[in-house]
Amino acid sequence: MRNKLAYGIIAVCGLALAGCYGGSSASTDESSSSTKAKDNGTFNLVVQQEMPTADLSVATDTISFTALNNVYEGIYRLDKDNKPQPAGASEKVKVSDDGKTYTVKLRKDAKWSNGDPVTAKDYVFGWQRTVKPETASEYAYLFEPVENAADISAGKKAPDELGIKAVNDHELEIKLSKPTPYFDYLLAFPSFFPQNQKVVEANGKEYATKSDKSVYNGPFTLEGFDGPGTDTEWEYKKNDTYWDKDEVKLSKVKVNVVKESSTSLNLFKDGEADDVILSGELAQQNANDPAYKSFKEARTSYLEYNQRKEDSPFKNENLRKAISYAINRKSLVNQVLGDGSVVSTGLVPSGMSKNPKTDEDFAKEAGNLAPYDKKKAKEYWDKAKKELKIDSLSFELMASDTDSSKKVIEYMQSALEETLPGIKVKPTPVPFSVRLDRSNAGDFDVLLGGWGADYADPSSFTDLFVTGNSYNRGRWSNEEYDKAVDASGNKDASNEEARWDDLQKANELISKESGVAPLYQLSEAHLVNKKVKGIVHHPAGASWDYKWTYVEK
Repeated sequence: MRNKLAYGIIAVCGLALAGCYGGSSASTDESSSSTKAKDNGTFNLVVQQEMPTADLSVATDTISFTALNNVYEGIYRLDKDNKPQPAGASEKVKVSDDGKTYTVKLRKDAKWSNGDPVTAKDYVFGWQRTVKPETASEYAYLFEPVENAADISAGKKAPDELGIKAVNDHELEIKLSKPTPYFDYLLAFPSFFPQNQKVVEANGKEYATKSDKSVYNGPFTLEGFDGPGTDTEWEYKKNDTYWDKDEVKLSKVKVNVVKESSTSLNLFKDGEADDVILSGELAQQNANDPAYKSFKEARTSYLEYNQRKEDSPFKNENLRKAISYAINRKSLVNQVLGDGSVVSTGLVPSGMSKNPKTDEDFAKEAGNLAPYDKKKAKEYWDKAKKELKIDSLSFELMASDTDSSKKVIEYMQSALEETLPGIKVKPTPVPFSVRLDRSNAGDFDVLLGGWGADYADPSSFTDLFVTGNSYNRGRWSNEEYDKAVDASGNKDASNEEARWDDLQKANELISKESGVAPLYQLSEAHLVNKKVKGIVHHPAGASWDYKWTYVEK
């Protein structure tokens, strides 16, 4: 019987705000939008960053997860309405009454791109590979609901003690240590996809470093990928061994990395690209184009302060509050971004989850926990200067080197230096892969980062900032916060209302201390060729799915 906690407080309907898109009425202005696809089976896609990795076990970013979601497939796949549906599974997963045992029947016609059958052992191997300490997966923590996962990652137990076993070639049994309301969504997330042990071990350290160093079981295969963090062109080619290949209409997706919005716009107008991202003034200028579409993400962009060293000035709560109060988020989203992004009022984005009792949106219920107030900003800055015994402070503000990120940190420089006399900010844009490496290593002062929900639940955000989490880049720590997050995932996991209260408490605590400074909830402004239909957008999880995409003749 399906346990009622399988959906818990997850409000899938709140995520249907984007769903499947593609196309608009034809424009009579030839300069306004591209109306020609290169050919009926090819979709030309522009992205803003290189792909940091093609390895399922170590991927952490939007670009990689989108690629992996299109060339691999797990037990479930999110459908056009953002609901998990059987994919590698032949039917819905059966969940025990206590919510802790999942029985999975796998489809017998699933194959890898080299012809090998996809079996239960591939899931067991992939999950064990991700959680074992040697892999150093930053996403291993997502497996913690699975029995023994935390102890395996800590080196206290062997990988073969993980709560997943192959009953036979086409049946899995998954044991959880606690009921997990969002677990169905994890089964549709790339970190939980199968991996072909033979291929992984044959390639060793070279595994997934190039497209021919792996095999694929999804709608497409990865082609022409020549190196993580450096390659600027690759393709998704239709996978002829895919069990549902008749549903896949595209012959290929050609991906090109272009960081400048102006260049992307020119490619679109010249008919060389079918889907591009715009930012800032270009997004505003093209907002009335019939090809313009804005997609709200379950993603919060925020400032993270490096508090790793005892003498770090950012350990001072008043300094962090001064910076947060000095930011006019409304001006930032309207005047700088202009792409449909909205002001963040707290860590957890809006439109993602609702109160199980009142149906109130999480962010709306929490209220504005990140207000703009120049007077308070100056008051907290004066307090911080006295406590730190300083008259001035200079620091780097690091971000990715996209057009929009550059403009955001330049705006931040101006706002902070104008409002807080004595503050000097050095904007430091770096390539995406460099930003990831430096933030992981703690090599930053203040970081413009962010998080997109891996699954549609507030815990996708609150879990990040518990003490010791690898994604807590700045090492902010609060014992009361840790207890609230722990209660939401353990003591109160089966009590929807108590769990909700725990998550709201954590959200309030990190905001009260300005552990991070939420800035804006991201929307992406796109121009999409009107002949391209059926692109599926997921606000939470892997963002883009091209399985159902096609180009009209």
